[in-house]
Amino acid sequence: MSAQPLLTVKDLRKHFPIRGGLFGRPVGSVKAVDGVSFSIERGETLGLVGESGCGKSTTGMMVLRLLEASGGEIWFDGQDVTKYNKRELRQFRRHAQIIFQDPYASLNPRMAVGDIIAEPMMLHNLAKGAERTKRVAELMQMVGLNKYYADRYPHEFSGGQRQRIGIARALAVQPKLIVCDEPVSALDVSIQSQILNLLVELQEQMGLTYLFIAHGLNVVKHISDRIGVMYLGKMVEMADGDELITNPLHPYTKTLLSAIPIPKPGAVKNRIILQGDVPSPANPPSGCRFHTRCPQCQEVCKVEEPEFRKIGSRFIACHLVE
Repeated sequence: MSAQPLLTVKDLRKHFPIRGGLFGRPVGSVKAVDGVSFSIERGETLGLVGESGCGKSTTGMMVLRLLEASGGEIWFDGQDVTKYNKRELRQFRRHAQIIFQDPYASLNPRMAVGDIIAEPMMLHNLAKGAERTKRVAELMQMVGLNKYYADRYPHEFSGGQRQRIGIARALAVQPKLIVCDEPVSALDVSIQSQILNLLVELQEQMGLTYLFIAHGLNVVKHISDRIGVMYLGKMVEMADGDELITNPLHPYTKTLLSAIPIPKPGAVKNRIILQGDVPSPANPPSGCRFHTRCPQCQEVCKVEEPEFRKIGSRFIACHLVE
């Protein structure tokens, strides 16, 4: 791997204003992402997991500048993406793509599949005429679709096939980084494994780098080199995938792992059931944000926010771990 990571995120924040009163003045903010830092090496997959509303998809959108960050830095290939002008941002779009969660909503229903896949190449002037048509056929075959389906429309395909179309579209500009925003959560379980295997194969063939966002560790563990766990806008633990699965240290990570079902009839698992609801990101708890639901909460957790620091080979934000 290169000495310089492909992507480095430093203290990334996104605060959405809350407006009220007659004149709609700001009265507060929703801290969707509040100080997240990580890096991804070239050819690596970083999995990002957490409950709905923890800020993982917002993080992915900010990395691509589909959402503007409230603060922090995003370094891609040695350059600060947050300082790009329109021309530079257009060039960046070629090297960083996204696969969306909903494979149907992300495809234009009025465009044929071949045109959907060809559109990024047209926008970036990468291929024309017969060359573009040939490239579309190659991409369709690469993701497991018959090239003769290029004249069909999205509604004529299944959910798994639509997601393959979305993957082909992302690959059309030969990107370095792909943000996979829960790409299998809307698919049947039997199809999920096919899409995950396809992503792994494409990564090996093309040297791709993934930021893979998902709800459950059971999905992320099969594709990720490292895994980061988010809770209420904060990163609470990050470690090598196998290490995090076999030896979780943060109480929240342990809770997520306990929710993974055992594929064995009659098997009994010790589930950790959290009490209470997830706090509002508009009014997060003091100290550790997880302390209101943590079964191991101490007094220090309520008043002092833990630093996201390196302990051994992992990063973790917890007062209980030395």
